[in-house]
Amino acid sequence: MVWSDTGRFCNAVFSLCGWRFDRSGIQVSSKPNATKKVISRTLKLFLLGLLLQGGYFHGHGKLTYGVDLSKIRWLGVLQRISIGYFFASISEIWLVNHNILVDSPAGFVRKYSIQWMFSILLCSVYLCLLYGLYVPNWKFKHSNLLSSSDSSHLSIIQNVHCEVRGSLEPPCNVVGFIDRLILGEDHMYQRPVYIRTKECSVNSPDYGPLPPDSPGWCLAPFDPEGILSSLMAAITCFMGLQYGHIIVHLQGHKQRVLLWSVFSFSLLLIGYILEILGMPLSKALYTLSYTCITAGASGLVLTAIYYIVDIEHLRKPTVLLQWMGMNALVVYALAACDIFPAVIQGFYWHSPENNLVDASEALMQIIFHSKRWGTLAFVIVEILFWGLFAGFLHKKRIYIKL
Repeated sequence: MVWSDTGRFCNAVFSLCGWRFDRSGIQVSSKPNATKKVISRTLKLFLLGLLLQGGYFHGHGKLTYGVDLSKIRWLGVLQRISIGYFFASISEIWLVNHNILVDSPAGFVRKYSIQWMFSILLCSVYLCLLYGLYVPNWKFKHSNLLSSSDSSHLSIIQNVHCEVRGSLEPPCNVVGFIDRLILGEDHMYQRPVYIRTKECSVNSPDYGPLPPDSPGWCLAPFDPEGILSSLMAAITCFMGLQYGHIIVHLQGHKQRVLLWSVFSFSLLLIGYILEILGMPLSKALYTLSYTCITAGASGLVLTAIYYIVDIEHLRKPTVLLQWMGMNALVVYALAACDIFPAVIQGFYWHSPENNLVDASEALMQIIFHSKRWGTLAFVIVEILFWGLFAGFLHKKRIYIKL
């Protein structure tokens, strides 16, 4: 049987870690060498994330750069990916019995049981800390830059009352407590998502001035890619590994689609049950319910794309996704981290506000007679642009990876 496009893709990805992919499973040619490659790639991803999201680049609408090292942000999206990649890869190298041939469901369980127990252990550590660790009262210093009042720019000491266990609310959750304790408030994300809530913004769900009766924690730093939540995000990588294991050990399209579907719907069911039982869907905290639902939904998307591309052989509808996947790191760095828009905004007419990026978005809003629909159309055009750009790189056989 000829390997599918998905199988060839997995072979290319696994080779980055020093693994060899064949029908008998993932073969690690040399565990020490594979471990060195994993550590090297983890450090490269982490350092790149530190450069892109540590505060050196100031992002959309700001024609400045540079970071105060005493306030550099240590964690971010690429750093979180590097952490998840490290745990998943090391477990695949050292915690999988590569000598077991999978010829039955029992063999599959024996091969990966230690890896599963390790992922359950990480999940248990997260849950125990999230619900069991005591969060004391704390305070932080801030300058209320969201207000238009000149006097508000003075530094203010804000006290936050907690003295609680198991709280998942913004001011008193363990995720923020651990980050403040280990990273320090100055090294955390300074504009967390809850600043856009009704309690903290008159323009909710967008950023805006504080309401008159806003709670004191609205301006508190909180890192959505913090230490504890990144530990839970690594569990998503372990779930993704299982989809890869199904590709490795099952060659039939129907078997793969069936198992992927069962696995995905099971994760969705578990996630919604946890939500009903009181565990909120929180990306900021990366709760177990959020992990299961997002992993299950992603699994269904993978199954659908696999059916379209590998079974029905309809590649044109997904060609943009294929191109972007081949140079995902470049697209993320230039687009999602606002590197390219910042460069374009550097060329303006008389005033920095008169630049091609802002003018294009404003034009879309005029065409659609709506700020929200115009912004959505602008984002869709951006996605198409980066898809075509990635396609250009593919045609030139340019692939940038770590």
